[in-house]
Amino acid sequence: MFQDITLEQLRALQDRKQMTIIDVRSPSEYRDSTIPGSLNIPLFDDKERAEVGTLYKQTSVHAAKDRGLELVSAKLPGFIRKFAEIPGDKTVFCWRGGMRSRTTATLLSLMDIHVNRLTGGYKAYRKWVVESLESYAFKPHSYIIHGNTGTGKTALLHRLQHNSYPVLDLEGIAGHRGSIFGQVGLQANNQKTFDSLLLEKLITLEHSPYVLFEAESMRIGKVVMPPFMGLQKETGTQLWIEMPLESRVAQIMEDYRPEEHQEEILTAFRRIKSRIHVPIAAEIDRSLVSGNFENAVLLLLEHYYDPKYDYTSLLYGQPEKVTFKVNHLDEAEAAVTAWLRERHPESLNRGNGSCLTNWTASNA
Repeated sequence: MFQDITLEQLRALQDRKQMTIIDVRSPSEYRDSTIPGSLNIPLFDDKERAEVGTLYKQTSVHAAKDRGLELVSAKLPGFIRKFAEIPGDKTVFCWRGGMRSRTTATLLSLMDIHVNRLTGGYKAYRKWVVESLESYAFKPHSYIIHGNTGTGKTALLHRLQHNSYPVLDLEGIAGHRGSIFGQVGLQANNQKTFDSLLLEKLITLEHSPYVLFEAESMRIGKVVMPPFMGLQKETGTQLWIEMPLESRVAQIMEDYRPEEHQEEILTAFRRIKSRIHVPIAAEIDRSLVSGNFENAVLLLLEHYYDPKYDYTSLLYGQPEKVTFKVNHLDEAEAAVTAWLRERHPESLNRGNGSCLTNWTASNA
């Protein structure tokens, strides 16, 4: 027989050994939100789930069970085979630990495939995520990456993360870059998925002496950060990247690949077109239509993003600020890496007194 386990037991098992978590809900439920890292082997597809649910509500529980049995019986060999092909320990879950996960676990046990079943299902996991974020105590020191649009802040974080620095990629977790063009080429996550991914990442970083993340507004695309992240942004050490305009244009071209997303970029631009001086806005529009993306980016930086960023930068408290004056992303990586190596771990215990430091590329 299968074994019911709590979320706490599941997480303890994950810490000790390899555990494959399998979501047996429908594909649309899985896409909407799931336990990060889980696979989807649905007992019912979306159409079948709707049919069984309608019978349950409008006819009877018995009629819904009968139809569910018919649907599952027809595809049982393939369904079982998918689980059999997964090596090692497995845990299944559905919405609230009900019929779908119980049926799955029972069928698998009859075929001598042992699985655990998560008590409370995804609903219990979501409750834990919400409560954990509401009471979360952020312990590492925060280093917040600032810089005008195009300074490669996200790309810098990716490089640092690749080199095993403790990084919290908020834009990656949100699936959005945080600006009007933020969803270009990306798939934005909803709040439930963002919360889950954020908490799981925070747990992996909680023993780090510090964490690096980008200065984001509280809303990133479709999601809102928890209040404690806003507090970290305001009180942590501010790392400012300064880079020449031409390098920033080149970085944006690399990050956004506008030639691949022309219509999406045009649509996004026209949402903010009225906020820009009319002749400049018209030239940006013409440049985007004609494919002269470099000129469009240059004008957007000079006449929209830079003035906007200059204003919002005045709103940050500065208990400590370090400025890195560099020519391109490679120099930014070298400068920040060198500074972190000097800074950690010894200088973290020197207090949080006000400090203003300037770095140039020659310092790196």
